[in-house]
Amino acid sequence: MQSKPYLCKILNTFMNPEQNPEAFYKKLKAQLKDTSIWPAEYLYKFIVKTSPEKIKVLEDIFDNLGAVIETKTSSNGKYTSVSVNVRLKNPDAVIEKYKEVSEKVEGVISL
Repeated sequence: MQSKPYLCKILNTFMNPEQNPEAFYKKLKAQLKDTSIWPAEYLYKFIVKTSPEKIKVLEDIFDNLGAVIETKTSSNGKYTSVSVNVRLKNPDAVIEKYKEVSEKVEGVISL
């Protein structure tokens, strides 16, 4: 299965399947360290094809972290945006969640 490119709002750049994920995450980590004092609030934004199962998996990934999760279905009902606001201890925790989401939620787009 080929992963889809996604946008990282911090870096304002796309990571595509041909790009080295570890290099991308290393750059993201450096940017997060430079832009925040940790622990800090972090806002994730994801887009998935509307599916109660996919939304539940996303919610479960952030369960027990005190996350505030909001969903909004597109006007045609085909896609759902999921915003997750959560306080995390460091940039490694942010990256760990991005990786977990990409592994567990097929077709997710991370913004």
